[in-house]
Amino acid sequence: MLIEITSLFGLNVYTNSGTYVGKVSDIVLDINERKVRGIAISEVNRDLFDVQGKGVIIPYRWVITAADIVLIRDIFSRFKKKTKAEEQEA
Repeated sequence: MLIEITSLFGLNVYTNSGTYVGKVSDIVLDINERKVRGIAISEVNRDLFDVQGKGVIIPYRWVITAADIVLIRDIFSRFKKKTKAEEQEA
């Protein structure tokens, strides 16, 4: 399936577990290899990213699908800090 890159701009990005990540603001291309390398995300969810800048770049290999929204793998749950109650249960 072919789509124009500009059709992705402004789409909301969510993880496959339903967590809001941000909005697509740009695409990172590798011209030499003719591949999409990543998507630049603005309006990022500050609960997921501790960044001072305007956004982050998500590797394109994390993208599952793109249509009305962009769906990415939920890698954030792997790195989420456990609360004290969760640590005591483990």
